[in-house]
Amino acid sequence: MTGEALPLAGCLVVALEQAVAAPMATRHLADLGARVIKLERPDGGDFARGYDTAVHGLASHFVWLNRGKESVCVDLKTERGQQIVHTLLDAADVFVQNCAPGVVERLGLDAATLRATRPGLIVANISGYGTSGPKREHKAYDMLVQAEAGMIAVTGTAEHRAKTGVPNADIAAGLYTALSITSALLRRERTGAGATVDVSMFDAAVEWMGHALYMQMYAGVEVPRMGLGHASIAPYGGFPTASGEVLIGVQNERGWRALMSEVLGAPGYVDDPRFRTNPDRVAHRADCEAVVAGLTRQWTTEALIERLNAAGVPAARINTVTDVVAHPQLAARDRWRTVGTESGPVEALLPPMTFADVELVMGDIPALGRDTDAVLAEFGVAAPHPTHTEGAGQ
Repeated sequence: MTGEALPLAGCLVVALEQAVAAPMATRHLADLGARVIKLERPDGGDFARGYDTAVHGLASHFVWLNRGKESVCVDLKTERGQQIVHTLLDAADVFVQNCAPGVVERLGLDAATLRATRPGLIVANISGYGTSGPKREHKAYDMLVQAEAGMIAVTGTAEHRAKTGVPNADIAAGLYTALSITSALLRRERTGAGATVDVSMFDAAVEWMGHALYMQMYAGVEVPRMGLGHASIAPYGGFPTASGEVLIGVQNERGWRALMSEVLGAPGYVDDPRFRTNPDRVAHRADCEAVVAGLTRQWTTEALIERLNAAGVPAARINTVTDVVAHPQLAARDRWRTVGTESGPVEALLPPMTFADVELVMGDIPALGRDTDAVLAEFGVAAPHPTHTEGAGQ
């Protein structure tokens, strides 16, 4: 299939972005076939470029989130910088930004200003806490938003709180932004109208708290931190084996019967009044999980996984990241591809969205300013004087 089959082929996205949330959104747009022009400061660009040097000298976050984009260096505080960005926006379908509060307004790049002369433009703004309210101006790193949204309150063990091991608030905001943009593009096809979309990391993170919110609002319960367990289901969590540990999740009576009778060989516990229903098992969680743990120790992890799978009882290994890189499921489904960087080729996973008729695009990760000259020439912006150096912008 040709590039024309990509869902967002022909869509031009201009992004004034950094860190995780907005780059997450625009990378998915690029995966889907959009052309993404990433505006960066010449004095270092997206600060995620400096997070680490793990990938052949490049930052792991940047490599993860910026493939398939074009990097254009521009000083947005100068007349020339303004000329560049407005020329690009005249041709753009979408403008995405996650600058600090007030920055785009000072630069004249806020949605109201841009859409006054470009009514069909889709402007997507990502903020920490939204465009109003007492926290509008506050710093909003992923960990801080996880704390404010209650994620940290429900993550970890009874003794120790923890943030999630991946930046959930950032990722959630990025995905809702990508969904909003694709929805706005579809609406524009029908009506011709552009859109102004605001997504806050806080709103996105609170949305993911749904179960815990409803438990508090309607049952008066603060969902406890359960480690690998589940506040509303038992047995559910990690159980010891002769060679390690396995995760088991039983969510109904059918699963309980299969676990005790077919897997663990202890059918006498199926109708034990302490364990007959899930509410019974939750009420007697300690006894239930002690019984299961005493029985799972008879087998190695691999042997127990085989028995659980054969009986249809949900189970999983607790993999390290090393295990995941070599996971047979990824290999069997041919999920790895090679993409280019300024430091040589690196491996990257195909996007999770799998289209039957076309493979989504896996573009290179751009060096800082790699595409500046080509893009300016394409859009008819005069080249700078040889002695001129673009300065810092955003």
